[in-house]
Formats: sequence, C-alpha cells, structure tokens
Amino acid sequence: MLIRLLLRGLGVLLLLSLIAAALAGAWSYQWLRSPIDGLEQSRTIDVPKGSSLRGVATSLHDQGLLDQPRIWIAWARLTGSAQGIKAGEYLLQPGLTPEGLLELFSSGQVVLHAVTFVEGSTFGDIRKILHANPAIRAEYADLPDERIMHALGAAALHPEGQFFPDTYHFARGTRDLDILAMAHRRLNQELEAAWQTRAPDLPLASAYEALILASIIEKETALESERGRIAGVFVERLRRGMRLQTDPTVIYGMLEAYDGNIRRADLTRDTPYNTYTRAGLPPTPIAMPGLQSLRAAVQPEVSDALFFVATGEGDGSHYFSATLAEHNEAVRRYLRRLRER
Repeated sequence: MLIRLLLRGLGVLLLLSLIAAALAGAWSYQWLRSPIDGLEQSRTIDVPKGSSLRGVATSLHDQGLLDQPRIWIAWARLTGSAQGIKAGEYLLQPGLTPEGLLELFSSGQVVLHAVTFVEGSTFGDIRKILHANPAIRAEYADLPDERIMHALGAAALHPEGQFFPDTYHFARGTRDLDILAMAHRRLNQELEAAWQTRAPDLPLASAYEALILASIIEKETALESERGRIAGVFVERLRRGMRLQTDPTVIYGMLEAYDGNIRRADLTRDTPYNTYTRAGLPPTPIAMPGLQSLRAAVQPEVSDALFFVATGEGDGSHYFSATLAEHNEAVRRYLRRLRER
C-alpha cells in the first residue's frame, strides 16, 4: 500500500514537472518571438571579431537588450546558430525579437558606411578623406604614396588618377587600403572599357595617355556638354605638335607654391607639368577623371577649334576659337566681364 502511494506521488510530481517544463518552454518560445523590451529606438551594436556566443549574450544583457541570455544561448545552440554569428556592426530596429536578433547576427547584414571620392580630386585629397572617416581603419594613413601603390600591386604606377571617383560602401573597420583597392579596380575597368571604344587615329599611344588627357579635361570644365569639345581642342593640338598650354597642369606642378592664383611667371617656370614650356602630355594624370571625361578623351569632338577661354558668364562655359586672333579677342571680352563684376 505504501509503495503504491509513493508511486502515485512520484507520478503526480512527474506530471507536475512535465507541465512546468511545458509552460516554461511555451513561455520561452513566446519570449523569443516578442519584441525586445529595451529596444525603444534604433541603435547600432558592434559584435567584435572573435566574440563567443556567451560573450555576445552577456554584452547584450549588460546593455539592457537581452533579459534572458540563457534562453537565447540555448536557442542558438538548439538551432545550430551558435557558430554562425558574424562579427560586425549591426543596426537594431524597434520591434526586433530575440529570435530575429540571432538571425540578424547570423546573416552578416552589417551596417554599411560610405565614402565618396569626387571627380577632379587628387590622391592627396582622397587620402585626407579616408583618414578623416572614423569608420575606416587607417593602416596606411602615414605611409608614403609609393608604399601604398606597392601594397596595391601597382608599384610602377604614380598614384595620381589611379582611383575612380564614386561612392564606396564598406563595413566599419575596413582598411583604407581595401577601399583604395576597390577604387583602383574600378578605375582599371572603366579605363579599359573606354579605351576599347576609342576613335581611330587618336594621337594617344596608350590607355594611360588617355587617362592623363581625361584628368586635364576634368579639371578644365565641370560642364558635361563641353568635355568633348575641350578634348577635341587638346587632341588637335597634339596632332599638330602644338603645346597644350593648359593652366591646371601648371597648377599641379606648382605643388604647395600654388596660393589660388596663377601668374605669368608661373607659366614660364619650367616643371614636368608645365604644358606651356613642354610639348605633349604631362608625365602623369593630375586628378581623378570621371566617366564622362574618360569617354571624352577617347571620343573627342574634333573641330577647327584650337583655343578656348572662359566666357565669364558665371556658368562655367567657354568660348572656342579656331585662330589666335579670335582667341585673343575672346580673352579681352572675358577680362572686361571680370572688371565689370
């Protein structure tokens, strides 16, 4: 009789335990699918590289985002997600559940930051942009240009013009070199594509010369409608053996001596980039050309124009001339407009 009573009591306890376990499981299941209490507004969370599941859960608990870390850990192990958590910066939105949080960390859908390289910028400009961005790991910020190009596998190239102007997206902690590598690959792709469409009989010996010309075009005008005509002037000058006589190359060769003004003495002072004193193209690009300038360099609008000067209208436009006399008159008109202003 006593044994029977004991067995009956054990049965009741077992039943009660099963009921309690079922209730706990149901509650845990509901908790996993309920919005996170502490997530009342959007915020970012960083999962450091090499973090363990328990370490991530503890960090989330400490930040008030995971009030039941043990349940979260158990669910991660049960679903096989424990080893799938990826490092990075994640954006957490209100309404996210603990289950959804685990799925987010396993997806690797990290927050992407952006950096923009603007057309006409120099390599020095983009180095400053990279260094100023707090989301970029600046490993090469203090190294000389030559070391950077060597690390990119392009040791023989001068860095100017070797990066394509665009907006590049990256995860926090991406190295500055990796972003430069993206821009360098893009430049090579766009330059090769443009070179394959070049007009016949161009006075350019290589795609690199086209890149140099494109950089000059980029610095000469911001008007897309004029790029082809300006390219045509330079191409025709090259064909005739005339010097390019373009101020942007002179300015580039002046380096730190340029104070915002270019003087007559600067035009006569010889440097490798002074296209008033030296024939042909300068030795390297002088800036990052955009896609339209690249295309203009290989498909110029050649005419009888050999000169151009700003109109002074304030819209960035130029007046194109076929003769020196016509050009000189255009220069006088431009100077008069400047004086009137």
